[in-house]
Amino acid sequence: MAREGYPFLLPLLVLAALLLYAGMNGLALLFLLLALFVGYFFRDPERVIPSDESLVVSPADGKIVGIGVEPDGTTRVSIFLSVFNVHINRAPLGGEVESVRYHPGRFKAAFNPAASVENEQNVLVIRGGSARIKFSQIAGILARRIVCWKKPGDLVVKGERIGLIRFGSRVDVFLPDEVVLSVKQGDKVEGGSSVIGRIKHA
Repeated sequence: MAREGYPFLLPLLVLAALLLYAGMNGLALLFLLLALFVGYFFRDPERVIPSDESLVVSPADGKIVGIGVEPDGTTRVSIFLSVFNVHINRAPLGGEVESVRYHPGRFKAAFNPAASVENEQNVLVIRGGSARIKFSQIAGILARRIVCWKKPGDLVVKGERIGLIRFGSRVDVFLPDEVVLSVKQGDKVEGGSSVIGRIKHA
């Protein structure tokens, strides 16, 4: 379980215990169920990371809800994370974190294409070898907290945990020309283990 979940989980467990002690079993059960959901939401399973350096992996769990070409020629792959997905975000490739930039914004539903532009988000750029990949942690209608554990200059390995987004969100990853796309709209992906592209000249 991600450590960010404990401030939500522990008070719910304490309340459930106090209510049970007071004989308010119905309310105690409600808070216990909420605690179980929080534990489930903040789960942090281990993943098998592909060792091939030419492979780019998904930075998030979820469903691919959009693929499009940006004005700069990169291919944007949009991944929607429901409240039932793992919300830990991972590095799509190994390399150096070039930049981490926070952009304030709105909180539209994460499956809405406008969320990519208008919503609050954290944009990271990682350079690994010949590839330079940008991806965005985007808040959704329920997600009001983006967490990033990395800063410019940090070195990351492919599939390494880099942060999370609380309670429903979206991650956009921008693949340059040298990355051949290997997913399609509607595919379900797992962060760190699902391959979304291959670097041509890695």
